[in-house]
Amino acid sequence: MLQRFLDPAILASISSLDLVAKTVVDGFVAGLHRSPDFGFSQEFAEYQAYSPGDDLRHVDWNVYARTERMYLKRYRGETNSLLTILLDASNSMQFGSHSVNKMDYARYLAASLFYLAIHGQRDAAGLITFDDEIRNYIRPSTRQGQLHRLLAGLEQAEARARTDFSKPMRYFQEFLHRRGMVLIVSDFWESPKSIISTIEPLRYRGNEVVLFHVLDPEDIHPKLHGPSILVDMESEAQLEVTPDYTKHEYREKVEAHLADLRDRTQAAGMGYYRLITDRPLDEALREYLTLRGGRN
Repeated sequence: MLQRFLDPAILASISSLDLVAKTVVDGFVAGLHRSPDFGFSQEFAEYQAYSPGDDLRHVDWNVYARTERMYLKRYRGETNSLLTILLDASNSMQFGSHSVNKMDYARYLAASLFYLAIHGQRDAAGLITFDDEIRNYIRPSTRQGQLHRLLAGLEQAEARARTDFSKPMRYFQEFLHRRGMVLIVSDFWESPKSIISTIEPLRYRGNEVVLFHVLDPEDIHPKLHGPSILVDMESEAQLEVTPDYTKHEYREKVEAHLADLRDRTQAAGMGYYRLITDRPLDEALREYLTLRGGRN
């Protein structure tokens, strides 16, 4: 049942992004494993086990990240958490080999995380969409209506131009006055060394930085039935290739790129998580909550 709820192909049939987010988060919560035998330690003395229908705003997600079980807590008042999502809206994000392209998958992911942060954790949340320029900035806030503003920003994001991480990172640092969690959602088709050197300064201010690497299945394993011309969606450069090239040399280059990006990200003290666009979204939510719990 959980897989059906979170299947990207099913989500693509839902026209409203807020309903997509609610479907993903509700489906994720409904699928959580709960154990009635879990013994409460003194630390959890004021908690009670979650039951379907309980208010998500009172769930302690840090406890969930450690135990993978849901507990309700008394609301502690004002939040100290801040979430900002930087969404890559460059041309390469338009690529898709099935019902959901990378841009739409990134929208579903961001919308679900915003829904969870605002309704589940009462965090302040904000959004930057970018390509080689900053296209939109919604300042993090807990104001009423913030989720609507963020989802509207995601709906309006239009894939165009080329990726340039340097401008959004510099821009973001200028407005970053309080540390928090920064999630960068992109296909990261750029030099891993350049990407990490540009993003890493965000860590110096005490932020927790996570790269959500969104890829289409054919980014990794392209299917060709004969000689073809591949066109770069950002530079429009062309490359004539054969099926044999994609099975061997291309695959080796892609695997080296992915490993290099992952290793450099982790060496810089940042989180890295790869998402393929035909996979359900529960793993992304689980990873986010695990990182929120400090287990990166």
